Amino acid sequence: MFRPLVIVLGLLSLAAPASARVIPFPAGFKTQSIETNGTSLHVRVGGQGPAVILLHGFGDTGDMWAPAATKLMKDHTVIVPDLRGMGLSAHPDSGYAKKNQAVDIAGVMDALKIDKADLVTHDIGNMVGYALAAQYPKRITKWVVIDAPLPGIGDWDKIKQSPLLWHFNFRGPDMERLVAGRERIYLDRFYNELSADPKKIDEATRAHYAKLYARPHAMHDAFEQFKAFDQDAVDNQAMLSAGGKLPMPVLAAGAEKSAGTSQADILRFVASDVTGAIVPASGHWIMEENPDATVKLITDFLAR
Repeated sequence: MFRPLVIVLGLLSLAAPASARVIPFPAGFKTQSIETNGTSLHVRVGGQGPAVILLHGFGDTGDMWAPAATKLMKDHTVIVPDLRGMGLSAHPDSGYAKKNQAVDIAGVMDALKIDKADLVTHDIGNMVGYALAAQYPKRITKWVVIDAPLPGIGDWDKIKQSPLLWHFNFRGPDMERLVAGRERIYLDRFYNELSADPKKIDEATRAHYAKLYARPHAMHDAFEQFKAFDQDAVDNQAMLSAGGKLPMPVLAAGAEKSAGTSQADILRFVASDVTGAIVPASGHWIMEENPDATVKLITDFLAR
C-alpha cells in the first residue's frame, strides 16, 4: 500500500538568494510569462537539445528543480513552469483540475514550438503529468514520476481516508483566515512530518517557501489544488478507460522513507513500461533531502 505520508505534496522555491537548499537557476536560464489556456504561466527555459519539462507540486514552485536543471541543460532544453496559481504564475479563480492544467502545459509546449518532450514530475506535478501524458501520449517521450499517487488510481480510496491526510479537506474561507499570516506554521507541519530528517529542510528554505505562500491568493489556490482531487479521480479513470495504459517508458521513483516501491505499483495501473526506483535516505522532499541521488536517477533514465 502507498504510505500515507507521501500524499501531502509539494515544496516551493523561487529564484532567491543562494542558501544550503534554495539555489538559483544557472545564468543561462531565461524567464518569461506564457499565455496559455486562459491563464499565464511563469516559465524558465535554458539549455539546448531535446526538450524536458519539469513539474513541481504543492507548496513548491519550479525552483525546486534548479539542481536537476543545472545538470540537464548540458544536453537538453529544460522547461520549468510554475503551475497555475503557484509561484509567479497567474492566479485564476478556476481551472485547477489536473486535466485542465495539463492543457496549460501543452500550451507552453506550443508557445515554445516544442512538439515532444521528456517529462519529470513530483507531487501534484505527477497528477498534472499523468493528465498530460494521457491526453497527449505522442508528445511525451519518457516520464519520470516521483513520490506521490494519482487520484482515482490504485489504492487511492484507502490513501485519502488516512487521518494523516486531513489537509485534503482543509479549505474554505475560514481555513484561509486561520492560515493567513501563519503560512510558515502551516508549511512546517508538512516539512517536519513528511521528511526523513526535518533538519535537511533548513531555515532558509522554510522562510523562502513561507514568503511565497503569503503572496496574495497563493494559499487559496493551493487549497484549490486539493479541492479538485475528486474531479481528478473521475477524470483519471475516464482517461485510462478511454486510452488504455500509457505507451512511453516510465520511471516510478519513490522515496525510501515515503512512497518506496509502491510508487511503481501505482504507475503500473496506468502505464505498460514501468521501471521502479528508490530515492535513498529521503522522505517526500526529494530535492531537498537527497538532490544528488534524485538528479542521478533522472539523468540516467533520460539518457537510456
